[in-house]
Parts: sequence; structure tokens; C-alpha cells
Amino acid sequence: MNSDRERPADLTVNRPAQRLEIVWGDGHQSHYPLSGLRNVCPCADCRGGHENMGGPVDRAALHQVSDKTWEIKRADLVGNYALNLTWADGHNGGIYSWSFLRELCPCDQCEAEARQAAEEAGTLE
Repeated sequence: MNSDRERPADLTVNRPAQRLEIVWGDGHQSHYPLSGLRNVCPCADCRGGHENMGGPVDRAALHQVSDKTWEIKRADLVGNYALNLTWADGHNGGIYSWSFLRELCPCDQCEAEARQAAEEAGTLE
């Protein structure tokens, strides 16, 4: 990990609110909707095969509302770099690295920064 920016200080699966809550080492707070985390699952199956691994993630997918309620059965640390989620349906192939999660922070400030970066890079549609 590079810095406190990508190091969680506290992590909570808030089941009633249907979100994963992370307080980062730099004090920033991120609240990820569970349905959104499932939408952006970084495993090879969900990404459409190994050839699609490492590519950009559609931030809009994090905000897509689902009629389905997603439940996390387990949240396990993977070394010092990631989180592995086991969903109620048994899916557990996604390893969500801290850098992946921090980059996808859905707060207003991070959304604005991501939009600005995409505009500057000419990748915003």
C-alpha cells in the first residue's frame, strides 16, 4: 500500500443500510452500496474473462439500483492489500483491493474528481 489514503482504519458491513463503510487512514469516509459492489465485482467471471481484467471499471455501475437485496455473509482480509467478500448466493471470487475501492469511492467529492480526471483525459462520454 502506498499511503494512509489506501489503508483502511475501520471497516463495517452495515447490513441494515445495505452498504460497506470504510474509514480510510487519512480520515476519508466511503460508503459503498452492496448492489454496486456486486455490479463491479473484480473477478474474472464477472468481468467477462481474464482478458478483461485490469481494465477500467464503469463507475456508473456502482450506482445502479437493483431490485435484489444483496447480502454479504463474510468479509475477509486478503493480506494487507484487499478484501474478499462472500455473498449469500455463494459467490466469492472477487478480491477488492484497497486501491480499487478507494478509486471507486462514491462520495460526491471523489465522484467530482473522477469526472474531472475523465474530462481531462478525454474519456468522458
